[in-house]
Amino acid sequence: MIHIVLYRPEIHPNTGNIARLCAAHGLPLHIVGEPGFRIDDRSVRRAGLDYWPHVDLRQEADLEEVRALLPESRFLYFSAHAERPYTDVSYQKGDCLVFGPETKGLSPELLRENGEHALRIPMKTTHVRCLNLSSSVAIAVYEALRQISFFSQESVYFPGTVQK
Repeated sequence: MIHIVLYRPEIHPNTGNIARLCAAHGLPLHIVGEPGFRIDDRSVRRAGLDYWPHVDLRQEADLEEVRALLPESRFLYFSAHAERPYTDVSYQKGDCLVFGPETKGLSPELLRENGEHALRIPMKTTHVRCLNLSSSVAIAVYEALRQISFFSQESVYFPGTVQK
C-alpha cells in the first residue's frame, strides 16, 4: 500500500491522530528521527490510545534508512513551500508520503533536492501559515487511496452499517 513518514514529529496529539488514520486503513507509519514526545507503552496507555496495537509502527533513524528499507518506493515530500499541488500527482502503491515537523516543516534543502516530488496542499487565503499536520496527512492519504482504488463497497467498513 502506501507508507506515511513523519520526520521528527513534535506534537503527540497530531501523531496520535495520524496513527489512528493508519490503523483504520492498515498503513505503515514511520516515525523518523527523534520525536518530541515519548512513544512507549506507558505513554500510549495513559493517552487512551486503544487502537495503538493496530498501528504498524516503524521507527527509523533518518530518511536514508527509510529509503534503504523501501528502495522501490517513490518519496513524495509535503510542504507549504512546495509549488506543485498534491492533486497533480498520480499516486501509486508503494508511495511514501513524507511530512516534516510541525514547527519547521521539511528543510529547504530537502525540498530543493526533490523539487519534482515536493507537493503542497493549497489554501485559499494567506491568513494561516499552514494546515495542521494531521489534517494535511489525512488530505494526502485519502487522495492517494482514492486514486489507487482502495475504496470499494466490498473492501471497506462504513461505520454505522451492518457488516455482511
